[in-house]
Amino acid sequence: MATRLTSRLLCLHPLFGNLATFWDTIKISLHAQCSKFVICLRLSATHLIANLWSMPEGFIPPHGGYKNLLSFHKARVVYDGTAWFCAHFLDKRDRTCDQMIQAARSGKQNILEGSKASGTSKETEIKLMNVARASLEELLEDYRDFLRVRGAALWLKNSKEALFVRKLGAKSDSSYETYRTYIETRPAETVANILICVIHKTNYLLDQQIRQLEKAFIQEGGLRERMTRARLAERNRRNSQI
Repeated sequence: MATRLTSRLLCLHPLFGNLATFWDTIKISLHAQCSKFVICLRLSATHLIANLWSMPEGFIPPHGGYKNLLSFHKARVVYDGTAWFCAHFLDKRDRTCDQMIQAARSGKQNILEGSKASGTSKETEIKLMNVARASLEELLEDYRDFLRVRGAALWLKNSKEALFVRKLGAKSDSSYETYRTYIETRPAETVANILICVIHKTNYLLDQQIRQLEKAFIQEGGLRERMTRARLAERNRRNSQI
């Protein structure tokens, strides 16, 4: 801009009485043009900030609230209980010991990761919740195997022992501390049955959670759909201001 203006003024040089007047005119013209440019920049910045403040809500919803999920709390009980069970009732050199701990950890961690990923990918959240469910099912079978190969009884669903454990964990704020006395003072067969009951409860909660996620995905879509809705809402908002 300044170069073009200078070229035009140089062409007019013969019209000026002296060189000093010529350069003074150039300075005044350049100053006026630069001032206009600065004003334009300020107006553009002000308009941009106003648009940012008036933008609709983001298309990434609140996420990562795994600590509020009952399924996560139960899965953590399963992990803590399994770690204690393996340390006291299984040979640490036994491959099953490591597999059981890893399955318990996978159940807990995939609930956490799925919750954290929920804001940007419902597909990933559903996938990880299913991985958690599968890991806990694997662990459940390990406990059943433990009882079967030792000829120990598996508690029936509505036995007084199973009902007691379900009642014990009925409170939403239950944690490993709720079960600690029973897990750390009972024989292996009893502890295995207690943890089987807790796994059943965790699996039930995960099944409910997965069904809700699937329903929400069908009704609301995923990230792409939310992005499209956000863009259309912003476009309509701008058009309404014209």
